[in-house]
Amino acid sequence: MEEYEAKLNVTYGGQNGDFEDPVSFDATDGDIRQWATEAVRAGTVLGIPATPDANFTDFVVDRFEATDSRPFKLLALRPKTPFG
Repeated sequence: MEEYEAKLNVTYGGQNGDFEDPVSFDATDGDIRQWATEAVRAGTVLGIPATPDANFTDFVVDRFEATDSRPFKLLALRPKTPFG
């Protein structure tokens, strides 16, 4: 993974999954929501079944720098309320 890339993790409908490919850590929240919408609708987020009406409009993007225990940057897309 390149220095500017991150893993994207998505929580949706009580499920949690990752994008297969890294994304830009500097992407806008709007871009991340759009990518997640398209991927969940298509069923390409590992761990989340295809959901044709997926909508991430009100979701939050959390950004985490790499750490010693997690050597990659992480983007987490989640509902405003925990465990959505």
